[in-house]
Amino acid sequence: MGSGRATAVVAALALVSGCSETAPTTSPSAPAPASSGTAVPTGTVELTVAATVATGIEVPWGLAFLPDKSALVAERDSAKIKRIAGQDVTEVGTVDDVKSSSEGGLLGLAVDPGYPGKPYIYAYYSGDDDNRIARITYQDGKLSDQQVILDGIPAAAIHNGGRLRFGPDGFLYAGTGDGSDRPNSQDDDSLGGKILRITTEGKAAPGNPDGRVWITKGHRNVQGLAFDGNQLYAAEFGQNTWDELNAITPGSNYGWPAAEGVSQLDGMVDPIAQWHTADASPSGIAFAKGYVFMASLRGQRLWAIPVAGGKRVGEPQAFFTSRYGRLRTVELAPDGSLWVTTSNTDGRGGTRDGDDRILRVTLSTS
Repeated sequence: MGSGRATAVVAALALVSGCSETAPTTSPSAPAPASSGTAVPTGTVELTVAATVATGIEVPWGLAFLPDKSALVAERDSAKIKRIAGQDVTEVGTVDDVKSSSEGGLLGLAVDPGYPGKPYIYAYYSGDDDNRIARITYQDGKLSDQQVILDGIPAAAIHNGGRLRFGPDGFLYAGTGDGSDRPNSQDDDSLGGKILRITTEGKAAPGNPDGRVWITKGHRNVQGLAFDGNQLYAAEFGQNTWDELNAITPGSNYGWPAAEGVSQLDGMVDPIAQWHTADASPSGIAFAKGYVFMASLRGQRLWAIPVAGGKRVGEPQAFFTSRYGRLRTVELAPDGSLWVTTSNTDGRGGTRDGDDRILRVTLSTS
């Protein structure tokens, strides 16, 4: 079958267990109507860089907010985690056993939904032979007691995935890459090229298809995860032609390596939007006000994609093209703004004074 209606992730898992500039999308598929009861974005969205939150961050990757509205940011190559509170940037510790490479190192971060009662953060990082997810105690402004809860995720210099996101169901989701070995994505026994859904102990979450730790396969390199309610979206790097935004349905196959972009192959789900790799190369995504916001590296822009009910419902808009360089991560802040990190010190971009930086972006719709 080709692309079909993507159902909400949590509901599907329950069944298993029981100044702006516009740019046209390059997707040949027309937007589909949203399912009934889903709020559809109308009008236009405007984004403004209101402030620079921090400068001089070395290859920022993961970014997660704490209940006190401060944020933790991971430096990919140094393996350091820094806390940003107002204008103050302080180092809180270093994640052990991290091996950096052109795309590997200290990657995604997530804060336990029960924090501070459960004083843990979670880190996705590259080790000597694999990618791993660790639970780390974070108390009194310091890291301690690092415990690997899941290992054996294929690793290579490239295609490591790395994004972490807690879902509304309280379970931890992780996007992985194929580890530069394409067959991993279709291999049910490999954690490569998958979206994982696990408990905070690193076990398969209740309701996962067939009791596995992963819920979808056929991905090349997932570095963006975001929820709109129970609906999960994922951004994915393509090979040479098409980058993707996918609406995630548990148990589905997203096609790699047989499919790149909209391919209409039997048994594989097509993306809801696609871009030429020069216009995107997407990493982090966030959801707000009816839009998925997608940070683009090679494309050096922030995309705003209107979505509802697992469908794209309008044309994507591009913002800040080439203004700040490579954009890696975008997160919704507690005050409703977006925090966007640049990635110009990662060896693939041209650095500018103050790089890398975190930008605070305000958004409005009309």
